[in-house]
Amino acid sequence: MYIIFDFFRSIPWWVYPIIFLLLVAIHDVFINKRHTIKHNYPVVGHLRYLLERIGPELRQYIVANNREELPFNRRERSWIYASSKRQNNYSGFGTDQDIHQPGYIYINPAMFNYIPPKDHPNVKDPSFIPCAKVIGEFHKRKRPYRPRSIVNISAMSYGSLSSRAVESMNRGAYMAGCYHNTGEGGLSPYHCKGADVMFHFGTGYFGVRDEQGRFSMDKMVELTRQHNFIRAIEIKLSQGAKPGKGGVLPAAKISKEIAAIRHIPMGKDAISPAYHSAFSNVVEMVDFIESIADATGLPVGFKSAVGKMNMWEELADLMLKTGKGPDFITIDGGEGGTGAAPPAFADHVSLPFVYAFSNVYNVFAKRGLTNRVVFIASGKLGFPAKTLMAFAMGADLVHVAREAMMSIGCIQAQVCHTNRCPAGIATQNKWLESGINVPLKAERFYNYIKNLRKEILEITHACGYEHPCQITMKDVNMSVGYNNLTQTLEQVYGYEKVPVPFKGTAEIATCPYLGTIATHN
Repeated sequence: MYIIFDFFRSIPWWVYPIIFLLLVAIHDVFINKRHTIKHNYPVVGHLRYLLERIGPELRQYIVANNREELPFNRRERSWIYASSKRQNNYSGFGTDQDIHQPGYIYINPAMFNYIPPKDHPNVKDPSFIPCAKVIGEFHKRKRPYRPRSIVNISAMSYGSLSSRAVESMNRGAYMAGCYHNTGEGGLSPYHCKGADVMFHFGTGYFGVRDEQGRFSMDKMVELTRQHNFIRAIEIKLSQGAKPGKGGVLPAAKISKEIAAIRHIPMGKDAISPAYHSAFSNVVEMVDFIESIADATGLPVGFKSAVGKMNMWEELADLMLKTGKGPDFITIDGGEGGTGAAPPAFADHVSLPFVYAFSNVYNVFAKRGLTNRVVFIASGKLGFPAKTLMAFAMGADLVHVAREAMMSIGCIQAQVCHTNRCPAGIATQNKWLESGINVPLKAERFYNYIKNLRKEILEITHACGYEHPCQITMKDVNMSVGYNNLTQTLEQVYGYEKVPVPFKGTAEIATCPYLGTIATHN
């Protein structure tokens, strides 16, 4: 033993790296059977795989410019990070945008700003922007709901996100007075930290399913009665990232807690089918919506990506004929997506938000139905100008997902589908998620929402309006990329937004259906 030890001690230190490289070369040439590059270029070939692995990080922090990356560029991420940390989120020396590029948005300010009177709610809270409509009011639901915030958390499940990420968002949402959409993974304990909740379910009916995986009305009623902070119910038809394709939560990510929440067995992949078993056409869907609303007393709506328009027209005609239908509709743009999706679906299936929303809203506007429905917009809209563009097109609320994730620390590593999220957000790895400080991240989400709404309101006032619902399609221009020509959104998309009845923020503030009171200022 001592002889061997002395032998190795007698070898100069610089010999060891050479031995190591020789062993790697032998492995690459004689043992490796999978990688041609490593076989043909032993040792050196490993650099190719190393650079491929760290390529996204190199481009993100070194190569790409401030406005170049997708899905969110460095400038957008920096604004969210600064806003969430209460740092300086201003920019200096003018914009670095190419303001003449096709699709660029220009908001038209008025000559004189709107100035809130001394007793106006926004004098006390410059970020208070409640929804101008009451969800479920037209259909006379037993428990109508007016969201306290026009910006709310989009559908993201516990399972897809870690428990600490979900809890951070829920606690922050309570501070900010916005609601938290559960995502299709069901209601978890981490969604129950004070915020209003929109319960969301998809084709797997997780949390409200029977032993055969079918929808259970009894479980839905029991859930809503036990948790009175559930204020609305959303049915997922499809989502922007992968419309027409169900989700999969691998068995390795299913803990006992997740299995209990979703009402699924351990040891098997949780698969959401590509279609609903509770209904299969527009008429059946409307009947399904009405049955849930009658049984729970809550407003019920649905979320969908958009492609073919014939069924949207069928839905609008049915609503006009029967007086029944969804209380809200969430339009998810094809650019959306927080989890895993096949590239072909994420890249090519379903319309981007601006085309999707304009097509659907126009169908309802032509039939005089916009007063019956609260329109919720989703798809990279968590920035002031983009939110106001959505409102100008007819949106009443905005959902944010990836922006919310970034406010609590997401670095856009784009490994959500691997369970190796370095920020501990999109993972079930206990070590990785242990780095999330829940009180701190809740505060940061609150700061982001507060700053976002504050800037939305400042631009609204600059346009001469009191509330974003008053923004019209004539107030926003878009560059069409021809001879520096710009057109209003009305000219670009071929319809006019229907005015939203609005008597003032002060009156909304006294509404008995208003959402949970923000307790953090």
